[in-house]
Amino acid sequence: MNLSPLPPVMLEPLVRTALLEDLGRAGDVSTDAIVTPYHYTRTVLVGRQHGIVAGLDLAMLAFRLISPDVEISVERPDGRGVVEGQVIASVSGPARAILTAERTALNFLCHLSGIATATASVVAAVRGHSAKIVCTRKTTPGLRAVEKYAVRAGGGANHRFGLDDALLIKDNHIAIAGGIRAAIKRARASAGHLVKIEVEVDTLTQLEEALTLAPDAVLLDNMSVDQLREAVLMVAGRAITEASGRITAASAPAIAATGVDLISIGWLTHSAPILDIGLDCRAP
Repeated sequence: MNLSPLPPVMLEPLVRTALLEDLGRAGDVSTDAIVTPYHYTRTVLVGRQHGIVAGLDLAMLAFRLISPDVEISVERPDGRGVVEGQVIASVSGPARAILTAERTALNFLCHLSGIATATASVVAAVRGHSAKIVCTRKTTPGLRAVEKYAVRAGGGANHRFGLDDALLIKDNHIAIAGGIRAAIKRARASAGHLVKIEVEVDTLTQLEEALTLAPDAVLLDNMSVDQLREAVLMVAGRAITEASGRITAASAPAIAATGVDLISIGWLTHSAPILDIGLDCRAP
């Protein structure tokens, strides 16, 4: 997988904040009391269940911000699968630094690998169909960029990164504007020539009305499989079609079979379970 890592300048503030939160006011009093300053050790990051790796850059940065003398050798890079007992990376260097950074490194690595693993499960479920699996803005505050990166590591794609990416006309916009037609007309009057417009619809009647104003994309929210199939026929390639609403790996294949272009899933970033990964000491 050709997965471009995020620039360190984006990652360092996140990792520094997490480390400072953990270090508190007095640092790692447990490790400092038990481990001598000159003790060097070798540890390994090991998968404890099957999944997809994501977040190694953040984990490595956590160790190296505590001590630049920590050396890391990656065996299973981001985007690669890992099975129970398989080594993801070896981490060697000052024992104090490794133990102090351990929890912060694992918090990032387990969380992002969990997102990548969840994404991969849905991507696999719709294999053979053209629909792309995409995430949403339902992300942990402050972690959106890395959580969306983890979705890509799992084979998915990204929806909007923020409110300024595109004009997405939601149900509340429509209610306040007084209808779909008014909302789209106002959006089109405001949008620059490079800004795309997507409108959310709940019914086929709303979709029919929206299509008269030629939006770039339509979000088909909480529609049944039969409705989605009919919606795709109505759109007939005139706009990108996006299905959303409580979609799981079990329900995704039938939705993909309707011919929609995108399947957006919020729980990939807001509720995916972590991937269990541990740090094991291999040498004194």
